[in-house]
Amino acid sequence: MRVGLTGGIASGKSTVARLFAERGVPVIDTDEIARDVVAPGGPALTQLVEAFGPDILAADGSLDRVRMREQAFADDENRRRLEQIVHPAIRAELERRSAAAAGPYQILEIPLLVETSVRYVDRVLVVDCSPETQLRRLLARDAGTESQARAMLAAQASREQRLQRADEVIVNDGEPTALPPQVNRLHAKYLQLAA
Repeated sequence: MRVGLTGGIASGKSTVARLFAERGVPVIDTDEIARDVVAPGGPALTQLVEAFGPDILAADGSLDRVRMREQAFADDENRRRLEQIVHPAIRAELERRSAAAAGPYQILEIPLLVETSVRYVDRVLVVDCSPETQLRRLLARDAGTESQARAMLAAQASREQRLQRADEVIVNDGEPTALPPQVNRLHAKYLQLAA
């Protein structure tokens, strides 16, 4: 059984994924896969340079993520072009890693699950928090400008869209200590469903 773990940027998906991993659940992180497919020699880097030019490269030939992010979020067409290059490579690697993973169920950590497609998963688990909490965490984590942070939030599915697609929801507006009991409850549920 494949559970798609999603949520808005800075909602706490990685923390929740880590808690499932601590319980022995295979976790496949598409952000990690995304880094791998755009690494030097990766399947998508050459296509990105062809589409966006050599300015997106750092001095060592790796992708300059800040420059790529600036271009991708500058307008919708650039973001769509980036997604058309990167998403198929990510999906192919996700399938490969999922097929190799064991366990009664897997967590597939997919930040843009609602925006792309939920057909790859059996259940959708949304980590939810208020937009104000997201903005505060995003500014603290990435130290960008508020306008950049708001553009990143606006480029994602809305909170309402994510919640509509959710089979289960973990609320992450409070203290981190509120998360383990929620994960324990869902872990037991998923083991039962997978059986």
